[in-house]
Parts: sequence; C-alpha cells; structure tokens
Amino acid sequence: MSKSPDAFRTISEVADWLGVQAHVLRFWESKFTQVKPVKRAGGRRYYRPNDMRLLGGIKKLLHEDGTTIKGVQRILREQGVAHVASLSPSLDDSPSVSPPNDTVVPFTAASSAQPANQINMDLGEPGQAPAPIKPDISDQPKPQPDAMDAAPLMGGIASLAWNRAEYDDKLLHQIAPIAKDLRRWLDRVENRAAG
Repeated sequence: MSKSPDAFRTISEVADWLGVQAHVLRFWESKFTQVKPVKRAGGRRYYRPNDMRLLGGIKKLLHEDGTTIKGVQRILREQGVAHVASLSPSLDDSPSVSPPNDTVVPFTAASSAQPANQINMDLGEPGQAPAPIKPDISDQPKPQPDAMDAAPLMGGIASLAWNRAEYDDKLLHQIAPIAKDLRRWLDRVENRAAG
C-alpha cells in the first residue's frame, strides 16, 4: 500500500527518492535554512511534499548542474524557494538511483596499452616465462660470489637495473623512487641498531 501524495515522508524515504544517503539530507539542512522538516519526539524528521520538492531542486543544482553550496544559497536568496523547488523531479518519479540487485556485472579488462606512468616489470624476453625456482636440497655449501658483484635479493625494475651495464635517463627515473625508499629503510635499520 503506497502513501498518499500529501503524506509526510521519513528521511530514509526522501533519501531513497533522491538517490542520496540520509546524512546528505541532514547536511543540506544545516547549509540551507529553507529546509525545515517537521521534527517529532526523539528528533525524527518528517518531510512535507514542499520540503521534498525543495530538496529535489537543491540536488539538481548541486549534483547535476554542478552549482556550489554558496551558489545554491545565492539562488535561494535571489530567486526564492519556489524557483528551486520547480527544478525538482516529480514526486511520483521513482528514485534516481535504482536499488542494488544481485546481478553480477562481468569484469572487462582495460585496454592492453600500458599507462604512461606505469613501470614495465617484465624482466625476460617477450613471450618467455621465467624459469621456475627449484629448491636446493643438497647440503653442499654454495660458492659465495664477490659481495660487490652479487645482486641483492630484489625483484622487478631493481633487478633489471642491477644487471645493466649502462643506465639511461628513463631507467634512472624509474628506479629513483625505489632508491629513496631503500635509503629510508636502511636509515631506519641503522637507527634501530644504534639505539
């Protein structure tokens, strides 16, 4: 059984009708003195049809037209409540945001073009998968490489940079944030060890 068009509505009913959260309506009430719902015991708000039309006009100005709060306040002052209320959708209209359903939306992958600010982390030749790491089950000690020649345990762009003999500006630009993070980490470790 639906309510009469002249019936008062609760804040949740008005929020559903406008497609906004209830806290948004309370915020608008604090910013627009013209919005005056009836408050009953316990602070429950009940909105009259005229309150709903005013809120509908405010929503249109803010969300659809991109007007600022100060701009809507100016329009209310200069052109009046009736003008803003006239911008509202009909009270008979369904909510502007449909209620959620249980439909699964298929995921579509982004285009294969790599964004300009993303770092390419591919370390091998195109089309080749990296060789799987096999666990070493022998008890024989491994030969230790010279400490300056051994690559530290790292992956991605850092390993790629470690294995290069020459550095271009693009690679240096890519590894700069990693170097800063590593320096901060080393400083923290040194500070903890010292104190």
